[in-house]
Amino acid sequence: MVASIKPHRDEAGLTDGQLLIDGAWGPSSAEQTWIHSHPATGEEVASFPVAGAEDVDRAVRAARRAFDEGPWPKTRAGERIRLLRKISDLVREHGDELLALQALDNSVPLSFGAVYGMSGGMVADVFDHHAGWVDKLAGDTLPGYQGGEHLVMTLREPIGVVGAIVPWNAPLLLTAQKLAPALAAGCTIVLKPSEYATFSVLRLVRLIEEAGLPAGVLNVVTGPGDPTGDALIHHPLVDKISFTGSRAVGRKIIEASAGTFKRLSLELGGKSPALVFADADVATSAMLTMGTVTLGLSGQVCLAQTRALVQRDAVDEFLGTSEMIAGMVSYGNPFDPAVSSSPLINTRQLDRVLGLIERGQAEGARLICGGTRGEGDLAAGNFVAPTLFTDVHNDMTIAREEVFGPVLSVIPFTDEEEAIKIANATEYGLAATVWTSDIKRAIRLSKAVRAGTVGVNGYQLEPHAAFGGYRQSGIGREGGRTAIEAYTELKTVMIPYTDEMM
Repeated sequence: MVASIKPHRDEAGLTDGQLLIDGAWGPSSAEQTWIHSHPATGEEVASFPVAGAEDVDRAVRAARRAFDEGPWPKTRAGERIRLLRKISDLVREHGDELLALQALDNSVPLSFGAVYGMSGGMVADVFDHHAGWVDKLAGDTLPGYQGGEHLVMTLREPIGVVGAIVPWNAPLLLTAQKLAPALAAGCTIVLKPSEYATFSVLRLVRLIEEAGLPAGVLNVVTGPGDPTGDALIHHPLVDKISFTGSRAVGRKIIEASAGTFKRLSLELGGKSPALVFADADVATSAMLTMGTVTLGLSGQVCLAQTRALVQRDAVDEFLGTSEMIAGMVSYGNPFDPAVSSSPLINTRQLDRVLGLIERGQAEGARLICGGTRGEGDLAAGNFVAPTLFTDVHNDMTIAREEVFGPVLSVIPFTDEEEAIKIANATEYGLAATVWTSDIKRAIRLSKAVRAGTVGVNGYQLEPHAAFGGYRQSGIGREGGRTAIEAYTELKTVMIPYTDEMM
């Protein structure tokens, strides 16, 4: 039997979460709560208040006052830098605690927390990196163009009040990727964590408070999309929405933004390809590709390369190694160091993934391994056995829809031209890898594949590199200079320095 999660819950000292509005923690105005059940055991972890429209309004108005009247947008660069670096130090200091809370939220194993940036490492690096941009948000000076003597210059100013909506799969990292550039730019924020991963985010917010952020600059409202998220995306005093999640919700946000022309940053998932050529290290490509789909978060990662496009001469070796990796997966209690992989986040996602597996078989894909729900001791959790399909065609449902589970589809190809055609035949365009020993081919394919990030013989995230996608994978980028600029407006100023008319 999977060990109970309760001792870890009690050790963490979890209490019912509260809302943070204008520097004060308190209950919601409505008497409604959300009870979070642990995905590995089905046990109740804890509960938190559901913020209604009135609570969201109070939070947004607090952020509006903090922006219009408060010190943060006018705070000197040096002070903002020091505060962001203090946050980074506190995150590193409390990394193990944050990782444990993350395991209570979404059951990512402690053994893989660092891989997904959930302990001190990358979360702290994100705050460090954006601290370095605070004193470099420069504009340009331009010469007069149409006569007259005047100075033309551009300024970057904070965009205003940001509504940040964070998903459950990597909540600490994705919270950092939204808060760090927004704070660095001088914005104020209303943050809504996922209802399936709230407690680690609340602890991170407490650390940010401890660093000395002024009241009202960061506000937190908890609850599901309805009513909490809906109230936030429709609020007229919100200047920008930054969202990571599904395309369906992304479309709702685009529609909601139309009334006030809110600025948007949307990361909406992917159906990413790994292009494996016969001249590559095929075994390594299979280990890493199957690993991203079955280890850690069990494929519940937007950038997971869930379409393996494999040159025909390499298919047998790729399948053999992938099946071996699938057999190494260990499920169970995330606090057990021997456990390598997560359950699915909830029963709705469990049913969806099992349904897609069944549809893949019905459409003619050949199942190599997996495809079933966890049995015996694992039956209480949302576990799905690591699943490998071959003989997949790119028009099959499992090759087109984002499964968000431990399912890898192997699609054979003959030559470079066919590989590019298959890779780009998708509505998404988030990430890709190219596996080859031919450097010229690697460069050609990196340019030809329409994706926001392309790795060659491997893939990783970096806090200073832009991350986002083409097409329906979203709008805008997170990470690096592009991220912090997305939280600013560009203003042009023209100043004559003689009495001559322009």
